Amino acid sequence: MKRIILSALIGLMAISASAQLMRSEELEKYAKEKFGDKWVDAAANIGSQLALDKNNSLTYTQVIECGEQTKEKLYVTLNHWFVESFNDANSVIQLNDKEEGVIIGKGYLSDIAGHLGGMNAYNVSVHPIIKVDIKDKKIRVTYTVQCFEVEKAVGGGVMSALSNTRPSISTEKWPLETCYPFIEKDEHKAKKTSSKALVMTHAYSNVIMDKIEEAVKNGLAGNESDNW
Repeated sequence: MKRIILSALIGLMAISASAQLMRSEELEKYAKEKFGDKWVDAAANIGSQLALDKNNSLTYTQVIECGEQTKEKLYVTLNHWFVESFNDANSVIQLNDKEEGVIIGKGYLSDIAGHLGGMNAYNVSVHPIIKVDIKDKKIRVTYTVQCFEVEKAVGGGVMSALSNTRPSISTEKWPLETCYPFIEKDEHKAKKTSSKALVMTHAYSNVIMDKIEEAVKNGLAGNESDNW
């Protein structure tokens, strides 16, 4: 029974990761290389440089200079990038306003952290909001995460699997201000999991910023010149 449950979880993770900009395992490798593999220490270091905004969300902002490109040309490139990147039920474009020069998408990154305990198990995912404001020659990218989204399998832990109990699945939202390192004593008694979730979320912000900058400076495929 334990093997069946674990196989099902692995299958679900593979399906959910397939439509993402970066697979969770790829992001984890990137995060470890950049911030180290001691999640609590890495989260403490990152958290010391961050502050939640007035809505208790985690928000990153970066202005990217785009040479002599016009607002219209940048909009076309970014619209293409969002359409390619946010095209499934979990990752969607929420606003696309060419006149105002604003595109907003809701991304999805599943299984960024988790815990398999004696009786229960849970996986953490996030839905970052990516907003791009577009002007002539430059864009502003804003990346926001409002909470950690947790799928809890009550009775899905190791001991429960051995006793052949059927897990009960529920979902929770963990406000960031209740999680380590934004509060010293993690309210969910999941310090290591909260730490890894923050490090992965932070790493993903870097990936998003880099991918958008690459798109506006070099195109999505590298062959979008006017010489055709």
